[in-house]
Formats: sequence, C-alpha cells, structure tokens
Amino acid sequence: MEHGDFKYVFGPVVSRRLGRSLGVDVVPFKTCTYDCVYCQLGRTTRLTLERDDFVPLEAVISELRRKIESGVEADYITIAGSGEPTLYTRLGELIAGIKQLTSIPVAVLTNGSLLWDADVQRSLLEADVVIPSLDASTPESFRAVNRPCAGISFDAMLDGLAAFRDCFQGQYWLEILLLQDVAENENEVARLAEQVARIRPDRVQLHTVARPSPGGETRPAPRECLERIALRIGPNVEVVMPSSDVHSVDPTGPIAEFRLHEVSETDIFNLLLRHPCTVADIAAGLQAETAAVQRSLDALLLRQAIREENRNGEKFYLAI
Repeated sequence: MEHGDFKYVFGPVVSRRLGRSLGVDVVPFKTCTYDCVYCQLGRTTRLTLERDDFVPLEAVISELRRKIESGVEADYITIAGSGEPTLYTRLGELIAGIKQLTSIPVAVLTNGSLLWDADVQRSLLEADVVIPSLDASTPESFRAVNRPCAGISFDAMLDGLAAFRDCFQGQYWLEILLLQDVAENENEVARLAEQVARIRPDRVQLHTVARPSPGGETRPAPRECLERIALRIGPNVEVVMPSSDVHSVDPTGPIAEFRLHEVSETDIFNLLLRHPCTVADIAAGLQAETAAVQRSLDALLLRQAIREENRNGEKFYLAI
C-alpha cells in the first residue's frame, strides 16, 4: 500500500507521556543502532552506526506545514518512528525548522545509543523534551536485550546518557523498559538505581512490554516487581503498565462531539507502519469515530495491507 500524501508525518498518536503526539519519521524503516528483542516493529534490517541525510528536509517541513495548517491538534511534535532518529544528520535543522513553523513543543524519542557523540548532542539542544531509553544495567543484559550494533559499548552508551544531561537545558525524561528476567535480577536492579542517579533525569517512566513483539518471546515484568523497582530508583518515577499506556479517551463521547475528524485508510496505514495499535488507540489519536476506524481496518484487512495480533487479551493491528 502506498503512503499517500504524507510519507514522513503520521498520527497523532495518543500516549500517556506526551498526550496527542504528531509523529515525524526521518529514518528508513528498521534502520537502527539496536536490534531490540522487544521491538514492536520486528527485527532490525539495517543495523548501523552510520549517520546519513536519509530524507529531504524540505519535504519533511512541507508535510508538517500542511498538517499544521489543516488544524491538527497536538500536544507535541515528536521525532520518532520506525528507526533511530539520531542517525539523521539534519536532525538539528529539522528541530529548528519545526520551531519556525509552530509553538507546539518538540520531543525526540531516542534509544540513547549515540548521546556520547558531540554532533548528536548539538543536534538535540533545541528540543523541548528528549526521551532516551535504558533497558539494561549490565553489559551482558545490554547485549541480550538491545543487541547493539558493533561499535556501541555499554559503557559508552551509559556515559552518553549522563553527558547529555550536563549540556541539555530542556526536559530530560528517561524511559526504562524492563523484561521479566532483568527486573527480577537483584544485581541488575541495584545497578540500575545507581545509573539513574548518575543520569539525573527530570522524570523516569518505568514499564514493560506494551505492544506485540515478533514471536512473543518477550516476557513482561509483573506490576508489583516494577513498583518495587520504582521505590529503589527514587522520586519522580512513574510505573506505566501496558493497559495504561494510552489515555482513556472516548473520541465518540460528548466532549469530543464537535472535534471528530474524517479518517482515511492511508492515515491509519501510515500510523500502523510505526505503531501497532488497537481500534481505541487509532480513534483517540486521529480523533475519529470508532465505527469509522473499524470500517477502514476491515477494508485494509481484506486487502491484506495489515494483520491482527492478539496480545494480553487485546487485539492489535499491524501493517504488513
């Protein structure tokens, strides 16, 4: 299926941490520095450290301008998507371009693997929020969970997370995704608490597998385990379980009566390329009627453009 009018801009997506987030994707599908075992999009097909000018900046800015002029409502413009955004060499220019278009704050979701690089650090300085991830606290679990590209060491990654805090003046939120094997390892947890203290994030979000992973081999950490770890880490830690990852938004309710938008199959497909979603996720993010979303999903299923996957009792839709 073709991307339609928008190749680089998708959503909005609704999430607990960023509210309604308009996504910007500037790295080719599954081009990343990691090959994480839990990744919702499957195995990394291009595992690399090489930064590049992957997409034309002018085209990305043009899409954003059109989307903003259409009246889209968003709490953040979030640079994220189907690869690692810090691999994009024009990231700093992109953030500056967004700032010229709108007052909507800019967030960047990154795995944090390149934050030791001075060029990457400089490219992120004008963002309002930077959210790196930390999924392991020892070199062994780092290699097992994140499966990094050759050339990325655990120590360099950790040093980068701490170094960026020293030069970044915006909001610095740390996302920690723990699988059961890591969360139940006392040595891992003790070291994790020390590392978070060193990184000094403004906020920590602690969670476990929230969306379908290929093969279903990842095991989520129990809530009670995450809550114990949160107490060990300290203040400003929020435990986010899979069922609470998305806001409770009823896009067909009385408050939303006058803000429902028409939704196209292309809008939905472009969203599912980056995020496996439930019907409710899509309806909330795109501000669309649930029944209209379901009709579009049924049509996409019929054309075999997407597929269904059941996870923890919920039905998710994924692009093929």
